Amino acid sequence: MKAANTLSCAPCQRGVSGARPLATPFATPTAAQQALERARRGRYALSMNIFRPFERARPDGDPSLLLLCDHARNATPPELGDLGLPPADLARHIAYDVGARAVTLALSDAFDAPAVLGGCSRLVIDPNRGEDDPTLVMRIYDGSVIPGNRAVDAAEVARRLDAYHRPYHAAVTGAIDAALAKGVAPRLVSIHSFTPQLRGRAPRPWHVGVLWAEDDRLAAPLLARLRAEDELVVGDNEPYQGALEGDTMWRHGLSRGLEHVLIEVRNDLIADAEGQRAWAALLARCLADVLDLDLAEAAPELRR
Repeated sequence: MKAANTLSCAPCQRGVSGARPLATPFATPTAAQQALERARRGRYALSMNIFRPFERARPDGDPSLLLLCDHARNATPPELGDLGLPPADLARHIAYDVGARAVTLALSDAFDAPAVLGGCSRLVIDPNRGEDDPTLVMRIYDGSVIPGNRAVDAAEVARRLDAYHRPYHAAVTGAIDAALAKGVAPRLVSIHSFTPQLRGRAPRPWHVGVLWAEDDRLAAPLLARLRAEDELVVGDNEPYQGALEGDTMWRHGLSRGLEHVLIEVRNDLIADAEGQRAWAALLARCLADVLDLDLAEAAPELRR
């Protein structure tokens, strides 16, 4: 296998002469661009300039798949301002998962599947942590001090739990319960992204990682399917371990006996519309095979 910086596959390195084109899950480039534009502008249940603790897409879509995106946005509520951080830090991976929201919403369109996405920055409170996790509200993250969190006490943590963390998880629970009420056990797919390198650490070689713990009903076939793609470097429980008691997959998937998987895409690969489009297409193909799902009418060339 070639080194990561020499990869020629479309999701890994774009604009390389002779690269194998990645099929798009949309009918035309225009349709893809429109879907991603809607994702970026928030033309779903949330306007990007109105703060909400969560947003939903296609709530009446196919209940057999529920897409989640814990760290979708870097928004902070008015009462917390910018947490004392410069714009450059709020644009980093410490504040949100770069590119994950657009990929999630593109997948929601591709499968006509409901999605629930976090509405606030992980620096306000991390929805992918249990309520008693010591990293629930970070005071320093990857070398950056978070001034607005420096004096956070138990009362402020409790307030943020009520205002931002619990409403998001209530929305996820509501979406699951709605599917179960229809006699359908939803498969949960959570989309995240990771930085290519933490400060002072070695570069991360993976293009994508599949995270899981105990239940590999989705993880095992998805790992195999991703590894069947040319030249992808795929991590099994990389760059993080999937076992984290209290996190979103533990709370809504493992604890409820639902099939689930968390996908981590390296964020430099989905930092722009072209990369988001390529990775949404690749993940749509892989998930369609693993979940035995048809793609929505926006993607007729990939329908079974």
